Amino acid sequence: MKAIGFVIVAGLIGLYFVNAAFKVEIFEKEILIHSAIRFFTGFFLIGVLFLYAHKIKLKSLIYLVLALVLADDVLDYFRNINSFSAEAILHSFYMLFWGSMAGYIVMKQIRKRMDSQ
Repeated sequence: MKAIGFVIVAGLIGLYFVNAAFKVEIFEKEILIHSAIRFFTGFFLIGVLFLYAHKIKLKSLIYLVLALVLADDVLDYFRNINSFSAEAILHSFYMLFWGSMAGYIVMKQIRKRMDSQ
């Protein structure tokens, strides 16, 4: 549980500094949706299925992640929301990375707990 807490706290601290550096308002509806999509994409697809369980190939993973991210960006384009800035792209990469690390650590801790019982 310490590892999970560390990853979450370190990620939140990192998110604070990323948002401060890029002057992103984290509590706006649009950025919350973007952040959640990218975090959970990283958590489930990269962290759980690719890094931990090896259930998905790298090529398929890249296609799935790109499809989800591009679908979100296309929806933003049709709603006249500009999310194609360098800051938004770096923020997206951070959220994917944090989600993937959190997913990997959570699955590792769950497996460790199941094996010890």
